[in-house]
Amino acid sequence: MTAHTWWLLLILTVAIAALIYLINSRLRVHPFVALILVSVGTGIAAGEPAAKLAGSIEEGAGGTLGDVGVTLALGAMLGRLLSDSGATDTIARALVARAEPRRLPWLVGAAAFVIGVPMFFEVGLIVLLPLIFSVARRLEGHGGTKGSPYVLLGVPAIASLSTLHGMLPPHPGPLTAMTGLHADLGLTLGVGIVCAVPTVILAGPVYARWIAPRLHDVVPDAELVAQFTGAERRPAAAATSGPGAPASTEVPRRTGVPTGPSVAAVLVPVVLMLLRTLAETVLDESSRLGAALVFAGEPLVAMLAGFVFALVVTFVGSGRSGEETRASLTDSLKSIAAILLIIGGGGAFKQVLQDSGIGDAIASAAEGAHINVILLGWLIALLLSLTTGSATVGIVSATGIVAPLIGDGGGLEASLLVVAIGAGSLGLNYVNHAGFWLVKESFGMDLTQATKTQTVVQTLVSVLGLAMALLLSVFV
Repeated sequence: MTAHTWWLLLILTVAIAALIYLINSRLRVHPFVALILVSVGTGIAAGEPAAKLAGSIEEGAGGTLGDVGVTLALGAMLGRLLSDSGATDTIARALVARAEPRRLPWLVGAAAFVIGVPMFFEVGLIVLLPLIFSVARRLEGHGGTKGSPYVLLGVPAIASLSTLHGMLPPHPGPLTAMTGLHADLGLTLGVGIVCAVPTVILAGPVYARWIAPRLHDVVPDAELVAQFTGAERRPAAAATSGPGAPASTEVPRRTGVPTGPSVAAVLVPVVLMLLRTLAETVLDESSRLGAALVFAGEPLVAMLAGFVFALVVTFVGSGRSGEETRASLTDSLKSIAAILLIIGGGGAFKQVLQDSGIGDAIASAAEGAHINVILLGWLIALLLSLTTGSATVGIVSATGIVAPLIGDGGGLEASLLVVAIGAGSLGLNYVNHAGFWLVKESFGMDLTQATKTQTVVQTLVSVLGLAMALLLSVFV
């Protein structure tokens, strides 16, 4: 490597350090502002002409938001529709109704897996808390349940929601990484599901069975339980009808949205995206059916179709007024405004790295050091997420750094890299992450208990996701 290459790598190192400092300093600079400031400083230090630098930032931010922004907005509205209408309650009730106690952790994990397709981690957990608390309240004192039933049921939900949030489109992180790496949508979905299933099983129900007896004193605040379950908390002795009797798993019903349409509303975007890949693989390019499926499977079109379907189903089934629905949808967009800005800032940073020549320097250094690109992407996302407290910053920054290593992208390697970067952003989730505090306060945990659940579960998801990606990379 030349002296200029080393200089560019030094600039990148300083840029990452500056990003971490700005976000974590006393100023607490917003990640979007920090990314833009670092992008400008990086471009100037790397010698990119000032006139071109402004264009790089605009092109990077605009291009990334053009690919991801509208899709993400539709996904947020779809998730809010399903939540507010009670369609998610319908799905949860159908999965856990009349189940045996030993199967409940698996079924709660399955409910979270389905519900988590269109929802962010925090939103999905809030939606699932009534289910978790209602079932756990009835498991208290049951002879076949060891340890805290809240941990037993909460851990599988955390594992499923975090896995989907970090590793599968149409969630913002994976969708952003997929766009930046030019990965194939259907292949990324397929690979993500293959990696996600064993990850959720091991980090969810399996780990829950081990940790729940060791956290037997975890019990949420009684008022919070009553708030989410809609009933006063009953004594443990009243939770069952007799020794060894199966626990009741009744979940409060909030709407009349049928189970079938509720599940369909969640899965419509995913099915359309997978059909697109199938059409591209099996059907001829001149096929009208193939062209229609490819169009329907575009992320924007697929999410729009899912949103419209959910709008019809929930509007008819829930009986909510049009004004209530519009207000709910408007409110859902407020929650993603900051995420959209961070994604745009990450796109600007990525484009500056590319236009300034730093991307080529990264590729040259990685080629000389023989670094596994999947492991490198995972590690960068892990460290940036840990130090900045933002999984989104970890994903968008890692994507920009490793994108030059795979050229034009595409193929299995790019899809595996999307999964690895997303998995890396989940690990070591601790006190500087909002999700950590949500879990801690929702379940009435102290810091040690929250670390043994939220931090450990998401780190298990992160490591297992990397392991699955590396295992599948053998076939690249």
